[in-house]
Parts: sequence; structure tokens; C-alpha cells
Amino acid sequence: MIYAKPHQIFGESSESLTLNKYQSLAQKTDAKAHEGDRALAFPLLGLFGEIGSLLSELKKKQRDADSYVGYQHSVIEEFGDVLWYLSATASRVGLRLSHLGQRAVSPSEHWDTLPQDDPTFVGLQPNVTHTGPKPPEAFEQTLMTLAGHVGHTLAEYTAGRLTNNRDALSGDLLAIFRLLIQAAKEADVSLADAAYGNLVKIFDRWPVEKTYPELFDTAFDQDEQLPRLIKMELYEKTIGENLYVYQRCNGIKVGDRLTDNKIEEDDYRFHDVFHLSCAALLGWSPVIRSLFRVKRKSQPKIDETEDGARAILIEEGVSAWIFNHAHRLNFFENMDRLDYGLLKAVRELVRGYEAEHCPLWLWEDAILEGYRVFRMLRRYRRGVVVADLINRKVIFEEMP
Repeated sequence: MIYAKPHQIFGESSESLTLNKYQSLAQKTDAKAHEGDRALAFPLLGLFGEIGSLLSELKKKQRDADSYVGYQHSVIEEFGDVLWYLSATASRVGLRLSHLGQRAVSPSEHWDTLPQDDPTFVGLQPNVTHTGPKPPEAFEQTLMTLAGHVGHTLAEYTAGRLTNNRDALSGDLLAIFRLLIQAAKEADVSLADAAYGNLVKIFDRWPVEKTYPELFDTAFDQDEQLPRLIKMELYEKTIGENLYVYQRCNGIKVGDRLTDNKIEEDDYRFHDVFHLSCAALLGWSPVIRSLFRVKRKSQPKIDETEDGARAILIEEGVSAWIFNHAHRLNFFENMDRLDYGLLKAVRELVRGYEAEHCPLWLWEDAILEGYRVFRMLRRYRRGVVVADLINRKVIFEEMP
């Protein structure tokens, strides 16, 4: 792997992951933890929304039956998201997830004698069978009841009746946790797997510390490496009645002259800045590798699969897909983060290629930085784009 495996990051396996350990790690990714009087609005709304997403997954499975092959994976992911928002709500009022979990699976008359330890998620579900989901009617009914409880809690909080009433909120969260465990049982989902998968997901997206993975071609001869510093001039030029963008590096024209290839002009002809950004931040760009003729031919399989025509088409497809998304959002101006769904879709598009090992936070940086430079090119209509693979950055410089 290009970066550390989950157990190396968290020091836990799904079987040994405890509730408080999960809560502590999840809390590190709660960027909105300090929101003053509205501290609970965000996690309660998120909790309600994710339960709705679980219902949506169930409905899609009922509608599409066997054609919906991603159902179980999606349900596990949604359970993990529900756990994150439940944990965030508890953390914001100083409640331990372990205390809620122990009480959720124990009769109330035994609460006073419960040990003050930190149970594992496996301990909450000792009888998970993994024999397949039960009839969906029970799961659906439990989810509806769960949504009702969360909706009631949200309404009580909005009305101010939970302000400074930690005991009432604790009781609500306990009921929600109990129903969540019941729903997981009916869906044949391990909350241990859901919680662990959620940690992998959130640290992939919001790491506590960003550490750049090694460049993919580090072990190859220099002649088969992407140039570690690329200074590409991009400028417009009118030929006949058409406007083209040319690219020049070290005084030599690189690649073909580009138009928008669209009736309605949108400046897509400057899109190669995205490939330069991918090269600089991800260390991945079959397009740039082809332009500079640094394909890894010493390993024919790598040359064919990672650097070949299909990989180039994948990158061009990712570029075009993101561009269409960016165009609707003013090319990501004044945005410092991207929708998780977009990043997840990009990961799916490059699945099977080395770029799938790039963490999502790095994809986000590459996209946002690329479009920052793209907006400068749109403004000045020409410029020098510097792709610095050593320092992992892409820079715009004005071109006389």
C-alpha cells in the first residue's frame, strides 16, 4: 500500500475496537465541535439525515432487488455515519459512548451495578450471525421508529427544552442507541465493522495530520519518472477564426493545440492545468507522463496498465467529469472543501489504477489547487503553471 493500513493508524482491529476509543478518534475529525449555543444542531441534523439515508438504501434494495449489488456495503457505511453523529452528539455534552452502550444492552435494574469499563462494539452484538439480512419489514419498522426518536430529540432541542438538561438528552441518546443496535441486528450488520469502516473513511477524508504518500515512480529510473519540476506556459492564440490554447515547456510546444470542443465556450481548453495539478500533488498523471515520454517501459505490465491508453482516457474522463461539476459551482471559487460524494465518485472512477490509493484529502487538495490556478488562467488568458512534485504544489505565474 502507498500509505499506512488502518490498523497501523488506529492501533485497533474491528474486533477489538472499543466504544470510547472510537469516540475519541471520531472526535478528532469533528471540525464543528465548538459551535456555542448551536452545538447540537449539526450532529442531530446529521443523525436524522443518515437514518433517512439508511431508509433510502433499504427502499432501493426493495425496488431493484438483485440488480442493486452494493446494498450491503452501503448499509454498513451508513451505519458508520449514524454512529459518527451519535458519537459527536454525545461528545458535545460530555457523555461517554461506553456508558450509553452498556445501558442500551442491559436491563435498567442492572445499571447501578454495571462495570465502568470500555466495552467493544463486538460486545454489544455477541450473536451477529452474518447469515444475510432478515426480512426487511422489521428493519424498516425499526428505522422508522429510530427516525421518530431522533426527530423528537431534534424538536425538543430546537424548542430549548434540552438546554442544560443533560439527563433528558442522555435518555434520548440511550433510546436511539438501543434502536440502532436492534436495527443492525435486523440488517445483519456488525457495528464493529461499521465503526471501524467509518474511522477508515473519516481519516481518509479528514486526517489529523496530512502526510504525503510516496510518489508512485520513486523506485524507477529517472528517465521513467515524472519530471519533478515542470514549468508549462499556456497561452491563447487566434488561428483563422478559431481561438486555441498552446502549451510550451522549455521553449518547445507540448501536445496538441486545444479548443473547448463545445458550442458554448467554457474555457475547457485550459484544462491541462488539472493534469499538472494531479502530477504535482498526487504524483499521478498518465497524460503528463505521455506528453513527456516518461512511461515506465522497464516494467511492461506497468507500462500497459498504469501508463497506457486506457489510463489516459480515465484521467481525461475524471478531468471532464469534475469540470462539469466545477462549472456549476463557479469553478470552486471561495470553496475550501468539496462534497464527499464528488470525491467518492472520483475514487470509483480510478478504481483498479494506482491513483485509487491516493487518500481523499489529497484528491481534494489536487482538485481545489488545480482550479485555483485554472481561475487565474481564465482571468489573464495566459500564464506559467509550475508543477512542483517535490514540494507537492502547483503555482501560477504571470506570463508577459
